[in-house]
Amino acid sequence: MAVNIHFCLGARNCAALPIISATVDRVRRSTGKRCSCKLRSVLVKSSAPSRSAVGGSGEKFAEQDGSLHDSGARLHQHPYVPVYVMLPVVMSFHECGGNVGDDVHIPLPQWVIEIGTKNPDIFFTDKEGRRNQECLTWGIDKERVLSGRTGVEVYFDYMRSFRVEFEEFFRDGVITEIEIGLGPCGELRYPSYPAKHDWKYPGIGEFQCYDKYLMKSFEKTTEARVNQFWGKQLEGVGSYNSKPHETKFFCDGGAYDSYYGRFFLKWYSQVLIDHGDQVLALANLAFAGTPIAAKLSGIHWWYKTASHAAELTAGFYNSANRDGYAPIALMLKKHKTTLNFTCVELRTLDQYEEFPEALADPEGLVWQVLNAAWDAGVHVASENALPCYDRQGFNKILQNAKPYGDPDKRHLSAFTYLRLSPNLMVEHNLMEFERFVKQMHGESIRGFVT
Repeated sequence: MAVNIHFCLGARNCAALPIISATVDRVRRSTGKRCSCKLRSVLVKSSAPSRSAVGGSGEKFAEQDGSLHDSGARLHQHPYVPVYVMLPVVMSFHECGGNVGDDVHIPLPQWVIEIGTKNPDIFFTDKEGRRNQECLTWGIDKERVLSGRTGVEVYFDYMRSFRVEFEEFFRDGVITEIEIGLGPCGELRYPSYPAKHDWKYPGIGEFQCYDKYLMKSFEKTTEARVNQFWGKQLEGVGSYNSKPHETKFFCDGGAYDSYYGRFFLKWYSQVLIDHGDQVLALANLAFAGTPIAAKLSGIHWWYKTASHAAELTAGFYNSANRDGYAPIALMLKKHKTTLNFTCVELRTLDQYEEFPEALADPEGLVWQVLNAAWDAGVHVASENALPCYDRQGFNKILQNAKPYGDPDKRHLSAFTYLRLSPNLMVEHNLMEFERFVKQMHGESIRGFVT
């Protein structure tokens, strides 16, 4: 488990630094202290008055009982910590490393890996039986397989310990928001397109429901249908790098829209929603009084096809005849959770020029998701999915952040720029970024400003 910190200095535009990791041993008394020292070190560096936005530190410090002990020196006691620093914190319940933009490797805690060695079904599993150790399967959310605790109990113990350990930062308003990790990369989705299993863009990915716990859940669901689908298997779903038209399930008129296909996809997507529902309910208990957020991934490839295959395998039942994001927005509304969405910098035309075969439409996806959230009364924050240094990308972010001519004046509540790096420090890139930050705090823009 890890904690990522985005630092905001007096504004709701944040920039994230590369994640910093540290090796942590199993001695409980040292973990909290190391975490505090690491955070203090970054905070002291952030106190230079020339910086308008800095961010980001990740530290693995979860113990088997979820506790943090003997934290050592408190951050706010350091004389150089500026009183105006705001800390949006990310609770990460996933492995870091192996995905786009990852330059460090932070695995799951060793005690979890040891349990997984004896019981590999605690991890998501594809139809070939390959395990994915990025995060725990949602099938164990209510199964006592983690040293006598369920998956959600482990998450809750971790969040509660963090709240207790840093209570003074919560009370003083230093920690302003907690983003709750709900899946791989901290996103609410199945790990359907893992690079470690040789997935390459724009493959459709694979369903991740073949561990024994999720299979048991599905079997119980089929029993309620008077065995109508008992023993039936998904067929023709392809592999990680298949294209929709190459499969019998995802092609136009395919089995995804059959009675069994709709039954399976409804169950598969509901497991995702139920996981978010349970964890966010406990997050509100642990962090009462502090706003919480959850991240949703922007799976824009194959969006222009009828099946939306890549979204289906990731758990978003968003085929052409169904809105897969409205139910998620309603679940977030229930828990007063901000939706953090990605890929707001991407332009559909650029995707068509680079990968015309992907039939991607990031602009259409962003429009759908943002409006689903706003219609449900959910606050929306965002971040860029890929490195962004050019004016066109920045302008696209501005257009999504404050839609021009919206009669309801709807807008993003916050934006996190990923990430502060040597490339951003190149003079031309830095000038474009400075212009972007100024316009983010100005009026809505119409079209692309030159």
